[in-house]
Amino acid sequence: MNRVLGGGIVLGSIVLVAGEPGIGKSTLFLQIGLQLKDVVTLYISGEESEQQIKMRADRLGINSENFYILTETSTQTIFQEIKKLKPQIVIVDSIQTLQSPFVESGAGSISQIRESAAELQRFAKETNTPVFLIGHITKDGTIAGPKILEHMVDTVLQFEGDRHYAYRILRTLKTALALPLSSVSMK
Repeated sequence: MNRVLGGGIVLGSIVLVAGEPGIGKSTLFLQIGLQLKDVVTLYISGEESEQQIKMRADRLGINSENFYILTETSTQTIFQEIKKLKPQIVIVDSIQTLQSPFVESGAGSISQIRESAAELQRFAKETNTPVFLIGHITKDGTIAGPKILEHMVDTVLQFEGDRHYAYRILRTLKTALALPLSSVSMK
């Protein structure tokens, strides 16, 4: 993960991780969150119950006292819980399930995805908290939701491969690497 992100997780970054259903996005980010034992991690699931997530965590055989699960789709409720917990990393599974009270359309609509992502982007930048958004791939292989979603995030990762085999590939489609000012030429 560090290599794919260009050296590690950047504070305040927002990363979109996309892949086909069943490829292992949720499992990968559950594993990553559980392995960050010294980091308070909030895993927000709009798709699976706490029991389903716990069963997967038990199969992974990893425990962490700093890993918290929230099964919720309302951004308003999510931010209330974030304010209480003050996580150091937030993982959202998936962005297509979230619903903001500021938009009147249903979850998964273009306007809901855009608004929910914008709220999480503001949170990431204002609090310096890294946010990972898990997203779906459509039948034609593109990321579900508005194209602007890919422009709103700092990094886009694609998880691909055949779900029937043990090996999969996580690759970077878009990255915004921060360069020190001393390395930028202003000619």
